[in-house]
Amino acid sequence: MSSSDDDFVEYARTSAGQLRRTAYLLCRDWDLAGDLTQTTLAKMFVHWKRITRRDNPHAYARQVLSRAFLDQHRLKRSREVVTAEFAETPGPGDDPDLRLTLIEALGRIPPRERAIVVLRYWEDLSVESVAQILDLPPGTVTSQSSRTLARLRTLLGQPAGPTPERSLPA
Repeated sequence: MSSSDDDFVEYARTSAGQLRRTAYLLCRDWDLAGDLTQTTLAKMFVHWKRITRRDNPHAYARQVLSRAFLDQHRLKRSREVVTAEFAETPGPGDDPDLRLTLIEALGRIPPRERAIVVLRYWEDLSVESVAQILDLPPGTVTSQSSRTLARLRTLLGQPAGPTPERSLPA
């Protein structure tokens, strides 16, 4: 294995968990999150030499993951299978019930808006970064973030009011 391959293996080993958690928030399915993570890493491996010349491989990974999710969602409509079993339970957190409620609410908003909120508030990215990843104007990211947070508040039964910056529960 070349040094570049070793670098990729190390990157994949250290980043796969975070990518999978982000993918889960996007798609709400641990198995699909694993598939999206593998797709992301496979695409990155093909272009690894070019990616490592960039400043931030994880930014590239988020972009690939987000686009893979949106592409998959477009194709999924005709293949969706509903099951009564959970593949994996959520990780530990302050309030597991709130996390499940939030994940359910995320599933009730359209995929593009979900991607915007997950990248802005879960991945803690700037408006500009999200705009670049999703190939949207920054104004669209800002307005969609605001509207989607208001919709999430309504879905969660919270009063709509001023939005403190980055106040979405983790």
